[in-house]
Amino acid sequence: MTAIQDKFEELVKRLDESDQAGGPDKIAKQHQAGKMTARERLLELLDDGSFEEFDKFVCHRCTDFGMAGNQIPGEGVVTGFGRINGRGVYVFAQDFTVFGGSLSFTHAQKICKVMDLAYRNGFPLIGINDSGGARIQEGVESLGGYGEVFYRNVRASGVIPQISVVMGPCAGGAVYSPAVTDFIFMTEKTSYMFITGPQVIKEVTSEIIDPESLGGAKVHGKVSGVCHFHFPSEKMTLEKVRGLLSFLPNSNREKPPVVPTDDPPDRLVPELDAIIPENSRKPYDMKKLIVPVLDDQHFFEVHEHYARNLITGFGRLNGKTVGIVANQPMWMAGCLDTEASVKCARFVRFCDAFNIPLWTLLDVPGYLPGTQQEHGGIIKHGAKILYAYAEATVPKVTLITRKAYGGAYVVMSSKHLRADINLAFPSAEIAVMGPEGAIQILFRKEISSAEDPKSRRSELIEDYISKFASPYRAAQLGFVDQVIFPKDTRKTLIVAFEQLENKVEEKPHRRHGNIPL
Repeated sequence: MTAIQDKFEELVKRLDESDQAGGPDKIAKQHQAGKMTARERLLELLDDGSFEEFDKFVCHRCTDFGMAGNQIPGEGVVTGFGRINGRGVYVFAQDFTVFGGSLSFTHAQKICKVMDLAYRNGFPLIGINDSGGARIQEGVESLGGYGEVFYRNVRASGVIPQISVVMGPCAGGAVYSPAVTDFIFMTEKTSYMFITGPQVIKEVTSEIIDPESLGGAKVHGKVSGVCHFHFPSEKMTLEKVRGLLSFLPNSNREKPPVVPTDDPPDRLVPELDAIIPENSRKPYDMKKLIVPVLDDQHFFEVHEHYARNLITGFGRLNGKTVGIVANQPMWMAGCLDTEASVKCARFVRFCDAFNIPLWTLLDVPGYLPGTQQEHGGIIKHGAKILYAYAEATVPKVTLITRKAYGGAYVVMSSKHLRADINLAFPSAEIAVMGPEGAIQILFRKEISSAEDPKSRRSELIEDYISKFASPYRAAQLGFVDQVIFPKDTRKTLIVAFEQLENKVEEKPHRRHGNIPL
């Protein structure tokens, strides 16, 4: 065997050693827990044969606590470049079979390298988290590693899409990296996120709780809102990551990809003419209005299980991505509350950062009243919506389907916050408040002194509805650009967004605004 062949053999041996990670026993244990290994996840996520791995031979430099003799190539994280549906992405996946996926300084350096490459080259970054946290043996060095990752998360925010996929433990300071990214995916029953774990909580507060109840996927998907998507299996989770990416541009330098469709742009949707109930107090499912309008009736909902009185998600119109925000009359009558306000503002700002036009649908009777909301900061949180819409410079098209009352009408992408095109159905009711409340305030004395108070109240309500609770007063003032038949929604929206394709709006010169956090 020649000297060069010996070197080839050594390379094969080292590559195999790195691929084995924590060894067969730990890989088997990972599988028994219902979890893939780091490399298996990346191969499932990326197009076949597209993954190019970096830094397979990196090892930690720690010499304390017997670590000098405990070296595993790769250092507990797999990093590299690959493709999803032919488009480039930078990736990292923490490997729980190596030191429990704990983060050392060199582990962090590997992650930072792909973050820097993604930032400089304008490609999305996808991180798969499965880690026991900071490497205790390294002390402040591992904490410094987290700081380096956090800094880059913030620097890349609004520049490239950042997606976090939590597929195991993510605890302590480790949770802040996903929290800064744009979207968080979790897998049910095998992933969890929390600042302090069950044992610490028990010691400090005497409260007994298990990891799933404290920070599992469903808890963060429905209660805290930390998680945007959660699915029952790792395979489905990774498939949905691919689905989300199909709607997004590579970076803020580009527009989202255009996907060819056979769905005609002038297709009518006749069933929408009957979707708004005759009784304005009767709810209807706003998704049944959104879905039929989109290309191939495909709607990719974001934050589906959180703040369900507001809908957010992505769809396409004539092949082009739009971000969709809509009140949901099926939940809390579509009222805005603190949770819906934060959900809305965050989504709008993401779309604006990445050149995604916004389609907003209104059926909102107002902000949710009550001491819980007021004490919970509805003033501050509600203001986030108006800030996000007023700040957004992407094309904005608004459709008022029914109720558009008071301040909630103003903040939800009204003409007054510089929406570009505002549409309304004939069923739209645009007013300071609902007719019953308005009449009670305006004509309380007249109603009480009338011979037939009930009849007089009904007359006044009908008069108010005809004058104010309709789209025509707003249309006369130019606050509504078109009143359309519901069946024409799809073709009208497509034409509207085509008109706005070359929109340019200058922002004021400033370091940044001060959104009410």
